[in-house]
Amino acid sequence: MSDASTETFPLRGQSVLILVGEIYEDLELWYPKLRLIEAGAAVTVAGKEAGREYAGKNGYPCVADASLDQMDPAAFDALVVPGGFMPDKLRREAGVLDLVRRFDAAKKPIAAICHGGWIPISAGVYRGVRVTGSPGIKDDLINAGALYEDAAVVVDGHHVSSRRPDDLPDFCRALIERLR
Repeated sequence: MSDASTETFPLRGQSVLILVGEIYEDLELWYPKLRLIEAGAAVTVAGKEAGREYAGKNGYPCVADASLDQMDPAAFDALVVPGGFMPDKLRREAGVLDLVRRFDAAKKPIAAICHGGWIPISAGVYRGVRVTGSPGIKDDLINAGALYEDAAVVVDGHHVSSRRPDDLPDFCRALIERLR
């Protein structure tokens, strides 16, 4: 691979899993998905049902490439958890929480934005971790043992977190840098 190709596609050969469910935050799924593809990563979007179309909070649809219960963290280099109302539903699924715990145990990047932090909270992987998230889940983060910071992006080990859609440029830069 040439230097130009590495610079143009720094994530070539890497694979990222993004979660989707009803009422996901449109920008928080699509912006990272397209940015990761642009950087050369293979992106899989997984929901409870493969092939199902999920409606975004603002009406933008997303069809799941795969079913969450078929996902194996060994096949991916990172996990992205968008916000919206979706995380409140998905965090009730034992399989989703196990998936997050397996990413965490493997020290693979877990990138959560806005209300996406609810899923790592419920998986129990934020204790002692510096994170940020939507001001609406600040108390949840603190009560889960996370070390909350009000910042556009916080990176602590393999955890990347941001607060809201306006933070997406910082969020994606940090995730891509973490994957390099």
